[in-house]
Amino acid sequence: MLLPLADAQAHVLDRVAPLAPQPLRVAAAMGCVLAQAVTSPEAVPPFANTAMDGYAVRAVDTTGASERAPVVLPVVAEVAAGHPADRALRPGEAMRIFTGAPMPDGADAVVMVERTERVDDGARVALQAEVVAGEAVRPAGDDLRVGDVVFEPSEVLTPGHLGVLAGIGITEVLAHPRPRVGVLSTGDELVEAGRPLAPGQIRDSNRATLLALVAQNGWQVVDLGLIPDDEAAITTALTDGAASCDAVLSSGGVSMGDIDLVKVVLDRIGDMRWMQIAIRPAKPFAFGVVGERSTPVFGLPGNPVSSMVSFELLARPALRKLAGHPVLHRPAVPAVAAEAFSRHPDGKVHYVRVRVERADDGSLDVRSAGGQGSHHLTAMARADALLPLPDGDGVAKGDAVRVLLLADV
Repeated sequence: MLLPLADAQAHVLDRVAPLAPQPLRVAAAMGCVLAQAVTSPEAVPPFANTAMDGYAVRAVDTTGASERAPVVLPVVAEVAAGHPADRALRPGEAMRIFTGAPMPDGADAVVMVERTERVDDGARVALQAEVVAGEAVRPAGDDLRVGDVVFEPSEVLTPGHLGVLAGIGITEVLAHPRPRVGVLSTGDELVEAGRPLAPGQIRDSNRATLLALVAQNGWQVVDLGLIPDDEAAITTALTDGAASCDAVLSSGGVSMGDIDLVKVVLDRIGDMRWMQIAIRPAKPFAFGVVGERSTPVFGLPGNPVSSMVSFELLARPALRKLAGHPVLHRPAVPAVAAEAFSRHPDGKVHYVRVRVERADDGSLDVRSAGGQGSHHLTAMARADALLPLPDGDGVAKGDAVRVLLLADV
């Protein structure tokens, strides 16, 4: 009996837990998920500073200033970023100041340089605009105050996050580490790229694809190699992979009719469940745990497209949970079928590989990416979304659909 995809996903996710949080260096934590709130130990900015080039003044000294009737003040100092003024500003004075420089004591506003004119080679300045206290001034703590919660648990660290953390002097955070994901292929029929093909042999494309998918998601890639059809070699590869990795991906040997050494070994060393899922492609799938660490092992189908679809629908959400992500699945967004997608009832949901284009009105149009066979890897490579077609006769051109985005569009 075919298993609904949602049941298969629930079975896998129920048996995967986020990796234990670790102290991680901020410089190496890009893409990791916070496990603890971050509070600011410093104010940002730490001192009042100017938002633009101009002249620091007392606002009251600019009263009535205009282009026709400027207020002229002596310029008593220049203040640059990193170089505070060596004395306070007195009434009736101005100081030349540059963006980011600390506001001098006694000054409460800045007149932008565009509203001024130098007089006597800069010894004095004609202020052509009246300003109010606080104008063009960034107060201390304007962005963050000491003790403010900067980021919450479950936030994914982006370049912006790392910049904020650096800006408040934090060098280490408690976060979920990147999973170490091992990938292996088995089979005497498989040949590495760059080596000649003998009769009956094919290229090992699945391992290259899965290694790249793991890397694309920001996880640690462990290449467990291409293993021959030898029970001892497969046992060693899987046990070593389970001991050194947080998860293992294998492709092939999961169909009901397969007589495969991977299945023999996994049944012997792991607690596995072999499934037939009500989807096309990627119907066969296996999942279980191996070794003392109960390392998750994903048995993906051998056909190249099936392997990728199985990764997207089943392995990737589980690996994201390992990494501590709060959002596990690809986004499902509304779109319009720009062509008819026909199919025959067979009790399965078909995941059609499609291209997504944004129409002039902002809606998304979807078209086939090419051949839909489970061996048509080129079409899968061109696809930026999967279109789930429920069991039935398909959809007509112009019908509203929903797609799982595989890339930004």
